Amino acid sequence: MTWRSCSLLQHDTLTRCETIMRDVCESFGAQLRDFNGEGDHVHLLVHYPPKIALSKLVNSLKGVSSRYLRAECTGRINRTGTGSVFSTPSYFAGSCGGAPLSIVKDYIDNQKRPA
Repeated sequence: MTWRSCSLLQHDTLTRCETIMRDVCESFGAQLRDFNGEGDHVHLLVHYPPKIALSKLVNSLKGVSSRYLRAECTGRINRTGTGSVFSTPSYFAGSCGGAPLSIVKDYIDNQKRPA
């Protein structure tokens, strides 16, 4: 799944975001298998049980990470002029049931992560 945020994701912010999202996944009984991102979006490879509604998982991933990152990176976020918005309300989620996970993982790992 992919979601967009304003252009403020730097390496340290992405690292913290990954930790937060890993914790959220665990609280849902899901596994964050791979994570990477660029300056304005992140990519996640998540294995989650079928009993979990994907929209609820994504809502929590975006909401919790947004709250923590806004609180922890106040100076950087406020300087971007984004107001109270950290991420767009949209996301993309695709199923990779038949695709080899190694290909999906390679795609995520090869994103141009900010230095």
